[in-house]
Amino acid sequence: MASSPQADETGFQLKGSAPERYEEYGAPINAPFVEAVLDAVDLCPGHQVLDLACGTGFVARAAAARVGPTGHVAAADFNEGMLKVAAAKAPRMYPDIEFTVAPADGLPYPDDTFDAVLCQQGVQFFPDLGAALVEASRVLRAGGRFAATAWAARDRSPYFVAHHRAITEYGSPEAEAHFAMAFSCPAERLTAALTDAGFHDVVSHDVTFGITLPPLAAFARGHLSAVPWGQAIEDAGGPDRLTQAAEAVAATLTDHTNPDGTATLPFTSTLVTAIH
Repeated sequence: MASSPQADETGFQLKGSAPERYEEYGAPINAPFVEAVLDAVDLCPGHQVLDLACGTGFVARAAAARVGPTGHVAAADFNEGMLKVAAAKAPRMYPDIEFTVAPADGLPYPDDTFDAVLCQQGVQFFPDLGAALVEASRVLRAGGRFAATAWAARDRSPYFVAHHRAITEYGSPEAEAHFAMAFSCPAERLTAALTDAGFHDVVSHDVTFGITLPPLAAFARGHLSAVPWGQAIEDAGGPDRLTQAAEAVAATLTDHTNPDGTATLPFTSTLVTAIH
């Protein structure tokens, strides 16, 4: 599913499709939050788990390692390109990760199927959050657990502050809209929606991790190319405009940059748990 490499005026090239780049460049940022989501539901060997809005499968793979061969992981996403990458990356020791093209508000699973439903950075993108959470409740067994993360306000994460500044200078209305959506599900919205969907013991708290990113000049370019707001910048201005935005991100974060070009930055998400 690889696409032709993209090159800007500096000769910098990006390889693969946007989902493949999301798998590569999203991994460092997602990794600690994936573990936090799994810890929140106390997965055990044999559990039945749904990774909702699974993307390229970060949560699904980590959950499979915890539930083991006696458990089962299903993973649903409406984006077929993401699912193709997820299936290609699935560990062979757990062949029963079941990837399915499905929207969050129309899941193809029977009632009372799962012990846990997990969603890493997906709830803010659901067209109908309430309907999606009703579906999550439906497919959970009684006493089953739900856990989700969504980015806290962007000023809690310097990397995203830098993205917003770059969008302001180099972006478009479409880029602004995509970026705003990534921060559109604060704790109060998600906890209220879970309560309305019939969940109880709904709890939210912020989790912050210091994450060391690869050398920023190249990383910011790759990561922007894999997320909707970066793709909107490129659609409006081409590869060179995307490179300018990435350079602006790196320049904004100079004070966080290590001598080797890497950058250690705090990222903050809201983690919400609930019981069916």
